[in-house]
Amino acid sequence: MKIKKIIFSLAILTFLGCATQSKVSTPITEKNIFDKKVDSLIKIMTLEEKIGQLNQYNGFFFFFGPEPKDGAAAIKYDHLKKGLVGSMLNIKGVKDVKKIQKIAVEETRLGIPLLFGFDVIHGLKTISPIPLAEAASWDLEAIENSAAIAAEESAAVGINWTFAPMVDISKDARWGRVMEGAGEDPFLGSKIAFARVKGFQGTSFTNTKKIMACAKHFVGYGYSEAGRDYNTVDFSEFELQNNILPPFKACVDADVKTFMNSFNIVNGIPATGNAYLQRDILKKDWGFKGFVVSDWGSIAEMIPHGYAKDGKQAAEFAINAGSDMDMESYLYVEHLVSLVKEGKVKETTIDDAAKRILRTKFEMGLFENPYKYCNEEVERNTVGKKEFQDGVLDMAKKSIVLLKNENNLLPLKKSGQKIALIGALANDKTSPLGNWRIAADDNTAISVLEGMQKYTGNQINYKKGADVAIGTTLFVKETKINTSDKSEFGAAIEAAKNADVVVMVLGEHGLQSGEGRSRSDIGLPGVQQELLEEVYKVNKNIVLVLTNGRPLAIPWAAQNIPAIVEAWQLGTQSGNAIAEVLYGDYNPSGKLPVTFPRSVGQLPLYYNHMSTGRPSTNDPESVFWTHYIDEKTSPQFPFGYGLSYSKFEYSNLKLSSNSFTSNGEIKVSIQIKNTSTVKGKEVVQLYIRDLFGSIVRPVKELKEFKMVELNPNETKTIEFTINQKTITFFTANKIWEAEKGDFKVFVGGNSEDVLEAKFEFN
Repeated sequence: MKIKKIIFSLAILTFLGCATQSKVSTPITEKNIFDKKVDSLIKIMTLEEKIGQLNQYNGFFFFFGPEPKDGAAAIKYDHLKKGLVGSMLNIKGVKDVKKIQKIAVEETRLGIPLLFGFDVIHGLKTISPIPLAEAASWDLEAIENSAAIAAEESAAVGINWTFAPMVDISKDARWGRVMEGAGEDPFLGSKIAFARVKGFQGTSFTNTKKIMACAKHFVGYGYSEAGRDYNTVDFSEFELQNNILPPFKACVDADVKTFMNSFNIVNGIPATGNAYLQRDILKKDWGFKGFVVSDWGSIAEMIPHGYAKDGKQAAEFAINAGSDMDMESYLYVEHLVSLVKEGKVKETTIDDAAKRILRTKFEMGLFENPYKYCNEEVERNTVGKKEFQDGVLDMAKKSIVLLKNENNLLPLKKSGQKIALIGALANDKTSPLGNWRIAADDNTAISVLEGMQKYTGNQINYKKGADVAIGTTLFVKETKINTSDKSEFGAAIEAAKNADVVVMVLGEHGLQSGEGRSRSDIGLPGVQQELLEEVYKVNKNIVLVLTNGRPLAIPWAAQNIPAIVEAWQLGTQSGNAIAEVLYGDYNPSGKLPVTFPRSVGQLPLYYNHMSTGRPSTNDPESVFWTHYIDEKTSPQFPFGYGLSYSKFEYSNLKLSSNSFTSNGEIKVSIQIKNTSTVKGKEVVQLYIRDLFGSIVRPVKELKEFKMVELNPNETKTIEFTINQKTITFFTANKIWEAEKGDFKVFVGGNSEDVLEAKFEFN
């Protein structure tokens, strides 16, 4: 009943406010209605209740038994009943969510509903490919649909807020969380960030299939030194503005409702306590109206960082810097009241944070119906439904990248062949789900073996060869890798001897990438490389299917194996997607969103690097240029790379003009022809280089891409537009602007194989 009283009171106040506004001809909009509701509510809240909205707790599961009497669970339960909690996380299922929400809206003084957050990264129960794999599709519509599937399934079980998308740019494959983002490029990353926010949130929360998104991690987390998670970072203001921030700005443009700050420091100050990032850039410069949540316990982590002396000071620094909600450190609810009374934190600062949080609850319609995400019939009819399976299968097929295909070994013949299928990952129904799928059940993915068995015309002989992981694998524990057991090599080798074609499924276990899972060696884990080489000795007709959460260094395979398929970790429909590609029922069109190195020693490695003063030499014997003495500087597979069963030929690059001014533009056209007998899709990519700038500019920057589908022998002309916006960057003047000068434009099927032309901006 309390919630109804508050809603009625707020409705009256809003009506009176609108009536007053009409006298001064201020138009009544949804925005100012929400603002008036928030203002009306904040006036009747105590300081403690305002601070309570800033407090987020992990689930404590008392509802499975008697009320907790002691410990952290008892504290959380007491705070919940007193209205000192604004959000809960890691609670799912309509029955349980409703129980918790009922306490908040029916047992507290003001009856303010809770937000329920969850890490829905690439699906809830129905799992899409890991985000890095999705990025390889370069298909923004498919990516948006994938997020929409995750949102609908999550909403059906009571979740109304996901901690996704992760939009960190990363240039180092050693970092485990590279699997969670869109790769190394800020332009592609921005496009994907926008699509994923729209997929999660839609255009209105009147649609109960949509949930709030969260752009994370703000900011610089993907630049962890040595690729080691939670490590320090160091980058310039120009790197921050030109490469790191753009995907986050794209999220704001997409009207993302929340941000999550990062664990790292920026310019010596932890992001959680960094006012420059959160107040100056995000809230002031970008006009972000939502709220910022800390990462798990990151407010307290300012103490071991050496920035705050204790929990009280950490709370002071965080709230003053613009961290609006405290995730699971307890410090706001413990210290903010006294900090306000001591004058170290202004109550207006508390008000601002609370208003931001309350506004999202009004926007989501939770005050009107706090149980809008608590429909058990919807839950029963939604989770795992066939339309979701169809959607994630489509996404999975589009995510696969063909890296090599000598002698047209692929696609496989559909009949009359003996196929040896080798590798523990080929018969794994859990690993393809990848990391960050905490609500999904083990053994729910379609394995490669199951997918290939649906094609009955060939004889499939499966042999494990060797385990990848040993022992129990858990999200919260280190994954132990098999580095010695080769006892089943013999059976695999024998199967290969008697096969026409060998399909080897090798790579990483699903829990070898993700948070806290950095690797110093990014080759094939354990004994898999040795297994590959031993099989190769008896049958060179090998198709290598890689299933992994990061770029791998596979120099031997790249040189010797005739066909290589990058299949990532593709989720629930993994095996079906891989089988369709292997047999040619789906023509692969994926392109790498990250650079694949030749060796780990090249890392960090990325296509959009700066030129040095000694980029090359005409003297083959000279040592005085940027290079390694034991490795090439070029990648194994460059950014944007990916083959097809079709063959595409680029020609006739034309510019409508060789120069343009601030109000003008240049049309760039290129012809692309499918020279094969197979219908296929190609991602046509446009890059530019600013040859001379106030700061050194990258050797190439992706500026646009288009996907084109061509029938056999069909030719199409693809057109792009270059204007002032295309060449704008954060200059030495510390503003975003376009500088006059000379440029190159490149168009092709990846970042290296391109046609080029020159133009000027006057």
